[in-house]
Amino acid sequence: MQEDTSKKLLPDYAALVSAIKSWSKTLGFQEISIADANMDVTSVESGLNAWLDKGYHGEMQFMAKHGTKRTRPAELVPGTIRVISVRMNYMPSDVENSWDVMQDGEKAFISRYALGRDYHKVLRARLQKLADQITQEIGEFGYRAFSDSAPVMEVEWATKSGLGWRGKHTLLLTREAGSLFFLGEIYTDLPLPIDEPMDSYCGSCSKCIDICPTQAIIGPYEVDARRCISYLTIELKDSIPEPLRPLIGNRVYGCDDCQLVCPWNKFAKITNENDFSVRHGLDNITLAELFAWDENEFNTKMAGSPLRRIGHEQWIRNLAVGLGNAPSTPAVLEALQSRRDDESALVREHVQWALQQHNKNKQAN
Repeated sequence: MQEDTSKKLLPDYAALVSAIKSWSKTLGFQEISIADANMDVTSVESGLNAWLDKGYHGEMQFMAKHGTKRTRPAELVPGTIRVISVRMNYMPSDVENSWDVMQDGEKAFISRYALGRDYHKVLRARLQKLADQITQEIGEFGYRAFSDSAPVMEVEWATKSGLGWRGKHTLLLTREAGSLFFLGEIYTDLPLPIDEPMDSYCGSCSKCIDICPTQAIIGPYEVDARRCISYLTIELKDSIPEPLRPLIGNRVYGCDDCQLVCPWNKFAKITNENDFSVRHGLDNITLAELFAWDENEFNTKMAGSPLRRIGHEQWIRNLAVGLGNAPSTPAVLEALQSRRDDESALVREHVQWALQQHNKNKQAN
């Protein structure tokens, strides 16, 4: 009797998962885990909606835009039954100590994830390579890869899959690597075996809440983004509220305080990715030097960098706030004077505020 070969044999999914996890390490991911795509939508959606109702998302309208697609993967990618979550370390070697930079008022502090190449591009390319390897192994399958690029609740899926647990600052934490890593996902229709969630190990610690410069972490697992320095320097396109400007200090792109103080980040690992290496000395550079960049220099030097997406005007706005909080040195004052009549009303407003800060300090002394 002739064997019927018209029907394709189903893969050994347990063996496939083992292979996927091996391939992911070769591609530079430090860890990978898998969750079923059935989130506790009642709890998660009610929490998200309550956060939105309070207005904590500020001007990030994309957080409310996609409705239940954010919490129900099959509505975003039909057929999705599993979520593959990955993490990739980003801390470069030989980076200047973050606390030292923040304590030097003439320096510019840039969140350490943003010192190299744009992670969106790096992770999506690697996730695509992982999907290609799966295709080579089993043939065509349904999937879509993400890296902070669509309405995907990254931390929620990573937590559900056991990649880590949600810290009180709302970021993912692991015992092996703290929180200094990027996340990525593949939504797929493959019925892969799933991993188990892990316990939380934050305990009674509240260091991340206590240290937040603007008190944006209003309680465990709840952030008012409108006060968060990362939001203010990256997502907010208009004027930074004046009461918050002195609290920003010299943090001109993002803020790492809640991560730097976290005890679990003593286990953070240095990345092996050359793409995340420090570019243009951004880990230890003065505010005045960056403030002197014109738009062409900014666009050229920041090509391929996550900083490029905020644009030159917003970049100068952020630096003006940093210079307003800096010591009243000749270099700082000269930098501010150089843009006193800037063509941008947004820049002029923040420069004027910065100069007023220095005048107040002069009068007080």
